Amino acid sequence: MKRLLLLATTTGYQTRAFGDAAERLGVELVFATDRCGMLDDPWRDAAIPIRFHEEDASVDAILDAARARPIDGVLAVGDRPTVIAARVTHALGLPWHPAEAAAVARHKQLTRERLRDAGLPVPWFLPFTLSSQPSALLSQPSALSPQPLSYPCIVKPVSLSGSRGVMRADDPATFAACVERLRALLASPDIRAERNEAHDSALVEGFIPGREYAVEGLMHHGALHTLAIFDKPDPLDGPFFEETIYVTPPSVSSEVQDAIVRGVSRAAEAIGLRHGPVHAECRVSPSTGSGHAAVFVLEVAARPIGGLCARALQFEKRGRASLEELLLRHALGESPDGWVREAAASGVMMIPIPRRGILRGVDGLDAARSVPRITDLRVTAKMDQRLVPLPEGASYLGFIFARAEGAGDVERALRAAHAQLRFTIDSEFPMLAAAQVDYNLQHG
Repeated sequence: MKRLLLLATTTGYQTRAFGDAAERLGVELVFATDRCGMLDDPWRDAAIPIRFHEEDASVDAILDAARARPIDGVLAVGDRPTVIAARVTHALGLPWHPAEAAAVARHKQLTRERLRDAGLPVPWFLPFTLSSQPSALLSQPSALSPQPLSYPCIVKPVSLSGSRGVMRADDPATFAACVERLRALLASPDIRAERNEAHDSALVEGFIPGREYAVEGLMHHGALHTLAIFDKPDPLDGPFFEETIYVTPPSVSSEVQDAIVRGVSRAAEAIGLRHGPVHAECRVSPSTGSGHAAVFVLEVAARPIGGLCARALQFEKRGRASLEELLLRHALGESPDGWVREAAASGVMMIPIPRRGILRGVDGLDAARSVPRITDLRVTAKMDQRLVPLPEGASYLGFIFARAEGAGDVERALRAAHAQLRFTIDSEFPMLAAAQVDYNLQHG
């Protein structure tokens, strides 16, 4: 039996999906998860306890375990453990992304610099530290222009994912407000607990008009194998950038799809990604007179798509396989050649959080599931859970999945199912609100 190491958070959405895929393939899955090593296997999953912020110690712990139970392949879920995974695969002589490339891929400033140096389209950008005052930033030149920053612009953290902390500013006043809001977010306890020095920095960059797309792929010994291109039909123009619907195949011409794939492939090469899953985000800006739309690659992450979104994908060759199965096969040495996405269109809606508060109930689930072409609906938020929307939040209420002959039918089904749902959200407890006010007063 082949043995594969999966680096993941302890409670990530994807852990069970990979476990199910490994069982179907007859693969033994070994977990390495971010947890305290002093506890005696509290989740009863026999995982190797590591801490993502302690990379050297984590690599040593995994290699010690691998001496007793040899590892045939490695996968990482989420951005944080990708460098650890790269270092482990290098030590074990397994193909994967280089550690330097994984570090660049999870840092937005370093990614911008690599793409710029490779001659790829990038917006103007200006890195800054959170100790900087917004008024001082207003007069600084950008990395691509000697002029001060212009509007609209985007303020974002350099090392968070899922659009968390990403905000649009249209004038100096909203820019200052965005910087202060981002400063408060990056000072929050859950983010400081990551002990990541990158959270002391941020980025302001030019806003790119246009439609946004995502690309799911596998780098195979330096070549990009495209698994799916997702359209994001909802406009992502701000002030925040909450993603909702992903639909594949996208409703754009084959020429635009080819341009997207070329842009992502060149970006992955510029970053240095070589072997393993990649998830890319890009904007296709309207033509500026050249006759061709410009593809701005925003990021190429050294990991697969997050959350439960992978359930929207099925692949065919001699049989059918989920994305998790395909990733396991690839990590264990199988080529992705011959695997293609199913002929039907498919999609997922990440159910947005409408407002801050405490989740008390969900109505309309049966009606939503009965909408034609809906294949699954999962509410992942728990009752009595505190809900926080973007830009501060880091999760969704759940996921809706659909499959149909055409992408338009998929999108309509997702919207119809979502319209059936009613979420009861109470205001936060007064004592919590009062405690937050007291905290804000004490900390300025």
